[in-house]
Parts: sequence; C-alpha cells; structure tokens
Amino acid sequence: MQLTKHQQKCYTCFKNLQKIICKGLEEIEQEALASKGLSKNLAPMSEIDNPSEIDNPSETDNPHFILTPWLRSPLRDDSQGGGTMGLLKGRVFEKAGVHFSCVYGELSPEFKDKIKGTQDSSHFFATGISLIIHPYHPHVPAIHMNTRYIVTSQSWFGGGIDLNPMLAPYRSQTHEDTQYFHNYLQSLCANHTITDYKTYKNWCDEYFWVKHRHEPRGIGGIFFDHHNSGDFDADFAFVKEIGHSFLDIYTPLIHKNLTKSFSPADKKEQLKQRGRYTEFNLLYDKGTTFGLQTGGNVEAILSSLPPIATW
Repeated sequence: MQLTKHQQKCYTCFKNLQKIICKGLEEIEQEALASKGLSKNLAPMSEIDNPSEIDNPSETDNPHFILTPWLRSPLRDDSQGGGTMGLLKGRVFEKAGVHFSCVYGELSPEFKDKIKGTQDSSHFFATGISLIIHPYHPHVPAIHMNTRYIVTSQSWFGGGIDLNPMLAPYRSQTHEDTQYFHNYLQSLCANHTITDYKTYKNWCDEYFWVKHRHEPRGIGGIFFDHHNSGDFDADFAFVKEIGHSFLDIYTPLIHKNLTKSFSPADKKEQLKQRGRYTEFNLLYDKGTTFGLQTGGNVEAILSSLPPIATW
C-alpha cells in the first residue's frame, strides 16, 4: 500500500517509538539487576526460569524484548499490513508488552458501521503503538499507553495514558504519585493549544470505569478519540509528545517505589487488582475489540492481560 505523507509520518514515528521505549525498559531491568540491594524486591529467579505463557522469555542476565513480526493477511503477505509484537518477561517487569502495528484493507460488514467515516466505503488505515506494563513489585504501578492514527473517509488521532496502582493507598487522587502523574500530563497538554487537559482527563475517568464493579480501573490520566483539530502538524506534535514522554513520566515512579519492602498481603492485593484490570479489558476496552475485529495479532492484543491474577 502506498502511504500518504501523513500516514508515513505517523508510521515512522510509532515504529521508532517502539524501539525507544523497549530500549528504555531494558535499561531499567539491567540497572535493577546490577543493584544487589534490590534483589529481594525483584521477581524470584525460579519464576523467571520456568516457562510461561510467553514463548520466548528474556534471558534474566540480559533482559530484552522478544520482537516478533506478524502479518494481518492469512496469506502471510503484506497486502493488509501487520506489525511487531514486543514482549519482555523480566524481574522488574513481570510482563511488558510494547507493540507496533500498521494495518489496512476493508472492515468486516458487521464492524464497519461502528467506525467513523465508513458509510460509503469500508476501507481503512490504522497505525499506532500500544503498551502495557505489569511490574512484579506491588508498590510499582501498572501503566498503559497507546497512540494511534486512523483513516477512513475521515482521519483522526486517538490514544492516551493512564496509571493503574495495585495497592489501595496509591489509588487515591490525593496520593503524591497520583498528583505527580496528573500534574505532568496537565503540563504536557498545556504545551499544545489544540488540546484541553480537563476534557481529556474527564474522558479518561469515564472511559476506564469498571461498570459492573462501580469503580475506576486506576487513577486515570488522559484519553481521547476522533481528535482532528484541522491542523495535522499540531495534532501530530501532541500525540508524539505523549509517546516520547512515556519514559520520563514512568521511570521516576519505578525508581521511587522499587526500593520499598512489601508483604504477602501486598502481593495478594496486587493480584486481586490485576483481576479487576482483566475484567475491564475483556468486557469494555474498545482497543481490544478493534484489534480483534480488524484481524490484529491476537497474542499482542491479549498481552494486556496480567501474567497472574486472582478473583
């Protein structure tokens, strides 16, 4: 498929961003493994050495992402696009998925009416990056981020970033980690006149609501969809900054909380909260639905689920 200028720009940005984030997370793993004082706070070697649901677990002495290309077409050609699934199983990050995709073609008849701009044609183009990180340490929050560019007869950006603490004290809007996270995003949005932090924060709170539990999935962040101000360059700059700010936002929370001790009760609460996360992703998340309905990589889509959870 011949990409337009805007499509190529987004494709290149998201593909490079995957490499940057994977490298940054690998460095965090390596730094933690080099610190003898942190050994008690990392996943036990026995758990890492055992095979898991990830087919190619990272080497524990040099944790790295396993990058697996995939194609959307059942004919295994590039006529409908594809992507690269990135998975890491480490001792800091019990499971981390950083995925890039660029897919195109026709939407299925039963799904096309649910996508904006498909009344006259079922053709679409979508490229983006999506990541989810489930740390081993219960004091370190899980985090999710995605940015995407979609084209039908219309075009728009979507995405966001949200924080998912596992322990009750951290799930308060007054906790210092929560305030740090929101203040960072507010400052980020203030750099772009085509955004409105309050609107995107409220949208995030409404979207990541576990309806049957009557509770939020995490402490929020920002979320947006169908974003098109009419100025592609301004919109792209905003979305690009979200992606390139990810490591700057998340790394301080890792370093701050990774040194704390935790109890069996903390691990038990973490696994229960992971169960809540799983319920939302399987029942309500539109990204999961879009990926499955458009022939995305099932393993990458469902890698958002935590490695171990309880109910």
